[in-house]
Amino acid sequence: MSIRDATTIWNQCLKVIRQEVDDEQFKTWFSPIVPLHLEGNTLTIQVPSLFFYEWIEEHYVHALRKAIVQVLGKGGRLDYSVIVDRGDASHHPLAMNISTAKANNGDRGKLQEKQTAPVREQEGGSASLRPKRKAKKIPDEYRALLEETELNSHYTFENFVEGDCNRLARSAAFAVAQKPGVTSFNPLMIYGGVGLGKTHLVQAIGNYIRKTQEEKIVVYVSSEKFTSQFIEELKNNNLQFLTNFYLLIDVLIIDDVQFLAGKEKTQELFFHVFNHLHQKGKQIVMTSDRPPRELKGLQDRLLSRFKWGLTADLQQPDFETRLAIIQRKLQNEGISLDAEVIEYLANTIDSNIRELEGVIVSLMAHSSLNRRPIDMALAKEVVQRVVQKQDELPHEDIEVGIDTIMEEVARYFGLSVEALKSKSRKKEIVVPRQIAMYLCKEYTNFSLKSIGYHFGGRDHSTVIHAVQNISELREKDADFRLYIDQLLDRLRMLKQS
Repeated sequence: MSIRDATTIWNQCLKVIRQEVDDEQFKTWFSPIVPLHLEGNTLTIQVPSLFFYEWIEEHYVHALRKAIVQVLGKGGRLDYSVIVDRGDASHHPLAMNISTAKANNGDRGKLQEKQTAPVREQEGGSASLRPKRKAKKIPDEYRALLEETELNSHYTFENFVEGDCNRLARSAAFAVAQKPGVTSFNPLMIYGGVGLGKTHLVQAIGNYIRKTQEEKIVVYVSSEKFTSQFIEELKNNNLQFLTNFYLLIDVLIIDDVQFLAGKEKTQELFFHVFNHLHQKGKQIVMTSDRPPRELKGLQDRLLSRFKWGLTADLQQPDFETRLAIIQRKLQNEGISLDAEVIEYLANTIDSNIRELEGVIVSLMAHSSLNRRPIDMALAKEVVQRVVQKQDELPHEDIEVGIDTIMEEVARYFGLSVEALKSKSRKKEIVVPRQIAMYLCKEYTNFSLKSIGYHFGGRDHSTVIHAVQNISELREKDADFRLYIDQLLDRLRMLKQS
């Protein structure tokens, strides 16, 4: 039958599933599913990863079975097409087909409920339901190396704030922590930009395993440390010693693998360790600042192995996640802030979590040292100091914030700041407003969304239009060049004062 028939059947199934799960679960785990085709009473759906497939099979099999039975009848069957490599501009995506039927069941292809399910532990809870095993003995000669791989106990799943931007990576990390080396996502590669929580998440895996499975040897090491260890032992003509150490471990967590690029000999060692651990069913966890296919300077055989398991990304935190991070940080510090200040911070600092937490720490420090309450005025001062960008200009730099730019533009044109934020479409207000937006975009590192927020809650497309308009006028119109130059002079003077 056609794709159209499959879509119709799947939409009917979704109506049943909506009654079984809440909106957030539906959005996360069922909206991404794509119906592929319907053959007889067997519906094939495509899911974005192997982890995704295993998750919905473990957590939502009841809802799926109910939907299939209601829509296709008791003989209804469900098969999966699982994307194992998303491909790129020059490579098509790769997928594998999985049936939910049990091999030893004569009625193959029917959606089956799992007969047994592992006991799920509470995050951070006790492992008392599992017999405690004796910790593995580490030879004394390796103690020094093991001590170099200590985890930061602060990094746990409990204090990792989950949101749409990191839900898949966080869920995969916790699944690996519960069953290291057992799940299909081995290796687990987590990638994303600076300050988005990669190190926090992978160290949370290590801390959880050490707490709940004391018999396992967990090693966390940065790629720089791994390289320096390699160079040191190579210099001492004792490379086998280092190799033997890494072959002993049960869980290897290596941070920032992109820094292995160009280090051919170090990659040789890592390749050997990776192969051995993977073949022995040991868990490998890695982080990178980009997906495997974009890593340069790494051997093809390493890159191909990175794709064996699951690759999950961390994205920039959305507004709701930033709010939750601020509230969690303040709660941990026992501090209460006005909702207006919290919303201002969440709207203004949207680049990464590290910068957001840095601003909160700076706020608390300024408040304590200067004996000032943390109000909107202090929040704006601290944000202006911490979140700024130095742009190279002729002769000098400027370092200012959005509020300062708005005040100076308003003063220059004889307006109020409130007029710039208003909805007025009068030319005498629109032009100064666009100039202010242009200066904010060119001479601060605030995002388009944050700039729009400061200008009366406008969206990013309004800011883009303003920047383009003023850029063109600055090139063509001498008056506009004069406006901008004089305003930049004023901002430089403010910096020097």
